Amino acid sequence: MLNYSVKRLGLAVIIVSVVMLLLFTMIYLIPGDPAAVALGPRATDAMREALRVKMGLDQPIWIQFWNFFINAWQGDLGNEVLSDRPVTDVVLEQLPFTLALIAGGMIWSIALGIPLGCWTAIQPGGIVDRIIGILSVGVIAVPSFVIAIYALLIFAVSLRWLPAIGAGDSGDIIDQIIHLILPSLAVGLGWVGYLARLVRASMLEVLEASHIRTARAFGLPERLITYRYALTIAILPTVTLLGVGIGQMLSSAVFAEIVFARPGVGKLVYDAILTRNYPLVSGAVLVTTVLFIAINLIADLVVGVLDPRVRSRL
Repeated sequence: MLNYSVKRLGLAVIIVSVVMLLLFTMIYLIPGDPAAVALGPRATDAMREALRVKMGLDQPIWIQFWNFFINAWQGDLGNEVLSDRPVTDVVLEQLPFTLALIAGGMIWSIALGIPLGCWTAIQPGGIVDRIIGILSVGVIAVPSFVIAIYALLIFAVSLRWLPAIGAGDSGDIIDQIIHLILPSLAVGLGWVGYLARLVRASMLEVLEASHIRTARAFGLPERLITYRYALTIAILPTVTLLGVGIGQMLSSAVFAEIVFARPGVGKLVYDAILTRNYPLVSGAVLVTTVLFIAINLIADLVVGVLDPRVRSRL
């Protein structure tokens, strides 16, 4: 397990380094002068030149990348253009809101997707299986921003059951949870369909395995067979899918934060792109990328612990 963990960690470091190179290259290729865009049309040439020097844009491209690479690994993502605050501080202020939104989406997807997948696997081909199958494909096909808009219109505007915008009062956990219900539903509902279909397929395969037939031959209760012996094996692909799903939920969080006017990294990146605040854009994207890679690393390690066969494949 230690050898497997070291290899996965080394691979994660390589991926982060490649992402840094690609991110720097894409930002460098964006047309226009970042200093001129940030300061606006009324800025003088001296002001633009001073900002270029401050941002390091007067140096050769390879020196800019090297400074960006070394500073990023040390946790220094530079200062944002508008307020001159450290980018790391600005991103970390907004990160808990995005993490709470993703955690809420994960809770929705796990709490609904896994039970529905088990239910349809126990009674395949029935009317319930067909209905849930149609609904699963439907929620997968609908974009997250459409779900967010309709959830806002139905539950906040028409029925007035839940608040429409904001993240709740600071320090009031109950109010924050209430404000989190609709955005997290918009983020996690699409993954309910993915989990339900994957759990159903895995359960059907495991329920036909020889050890399950042996357990039935010994007269064990069907409920015990399903949830103790079959589900523990069928859940392994789901763990990997949840790790990959974090990336999709991060992109869905952008739309949810905009529609529900919530603070978060997604809305931060959106506002920074509009103002051409390149240090803030690169820093926020890099932090979310590292978060995505870290969660996938944790998912791989969990799968390695649960299934020893995985450790021998790397």
